[in-house]
Amino acid sequence: MSLIDVLEAKRRRRLELEKLLAEPAITSSPELYAQHAKEYGALGKLVALYDRYLAMEQQLQEARALAERETDQELVKLARDEEASLVEESRRAMEEIRQELVSDPDDFRDAAIMEIRAGTGGEEAALFAADLLRMYSKFAEKSGWKIELFDISRSALGGVRQAIFSVKGRRAYRMLKNESGCHRVQRVPTTESAGRIHTSAVTVAVLPEVEEVQLEIAPSDLKVETYHASGPGGQSVNKVASAVRLTHIPSGITVQCQDEKSQHQNRAKAMRVLRSRLYAIKQQEQKAERDTARRSQIGTGDRSEKIRTYNFPQSRVTDHRTNLTVYNLQAVLEGEIDEFVNGLIERERESRLANLR
Repeated sequence: MSLIDVLEAKRRRRLELEKLLAEPAITSSPELYAQHAKEYGALGKLVALYDRYLAMEQQLQEARALAERETDQELVKLARDEEASLVEESRRAMEEIRQELVSDPDDFRDAAIMEIRAGTGGEEAALFAADLLRMYSKFAEKSGWKIELFDISRSALGGVRQAIFSVKGRRAYRMLKNESGCHRVQRVPTTESAGRIHTSAVTVAVLPEVEEVQLEIAPSDLKVETYHASGPGGQSVNKVASAVRLTHIPSGITVQCQDEKSQHQNRAKAMRVLRSRLYAIKQQEQKAERDTARRSQIGTGDRSEKIRTYNFPQSRVTDHRTNLTVYNLQAVLEGEIDEFVNGLIERERESRLANLR
C-alpha cells in the first residue's frame, strides 16, 4: 500500500466517523460516542494536511498546464516560477504529513512514570540503580522538570533495589521513553578486594502517565492491602499502617507505595502507577507487539539484554541501539544524556518513516 493509499484510507475513515457520530445508536451511548469522537479528532490534523497537499498538487498541475499552452514568454516564466514554488511547498507539506503519520500520541504527554530495578549483580546492581536514579534526577532538574517519588527500597549499602517515581515537564515522556531497557555497568565494586571488574544490570521502565478519565479501573477489579511502612524515618514509620499495596485482579499486576505518611496519598500514587502500567499494556496489545508493556520494556534483567553499557575503567558509555559512544561517564551520570536522548528520538523517527514506504 502506497503512502497516498494510506492517506486516502484515513480520509475515508474520518468521513465515515463523521456520519457515525450523527447516528442515534452512537449519540445515545456516551462510551461509544467518546470513543468515535476521539478517533475522529485524532484524524483531524492529518486529513487537513492531506487536503492542503491535494490542493497544492492541483495548483501545481494548473501551473504546469499554463506554462505548456502559453505562447507569451513572460506568462510562461511566471507559470514556471509558480511551479517551482509549489513543488517546494508540496514537498514540505508531504514531509509534514509523514511526521504526523509517525508521531506517537503519547509523545505529547508531559508526565511519565519511571521504574528502576536492580537486576543481576546483587549489591553492586543496587548501587548502580542509585546512580541511575541520581542521573535521571539531574537530567530532570536540568530540563526544568519535577520528580515525585512514589516508592523506594534501599539495599544494605545504600543502593536502590527498586524506585518508582513520576517525571513531569514538557514532553517528558517523549524524551525519556527510550531509556526503557537493561542498563549494564562494568566496574570494580567497592566490596571487591581483588580489584576485578564486575558486570551488573539495572532495568528501567518508562510508562506514559494517564489520567483517570483515560483509563477507568473498576473497584471490583482491585484488591487493596495496607501494611506498616519500613525503612528510614524512625519509630513513627511503623505506628500506622499507611503503606498501600494494590493488586489488579484481572491482570495480576501489583503496585505498592509507602513514601507518604498518609494511606490516602499512598493509595493515590499507587493508582497512578497502576493506571500507567495498564495503559501501556493496552497500547502494546493494540500494536500487536508483546504480551505486556513491562516485559517488552525492562526484559529479564539479565546482563546480555543490554541497551546501554557504562564502563567505569574506560570512562565509556555506549548505547547499543545508536552505536553512540562517549568517553565522559561522570558527566553522563550527572545528567548529561541529551546526546543519547536526541539520537534515540531521531532513530525512532527514521524507523517509523521507513516503515511507511
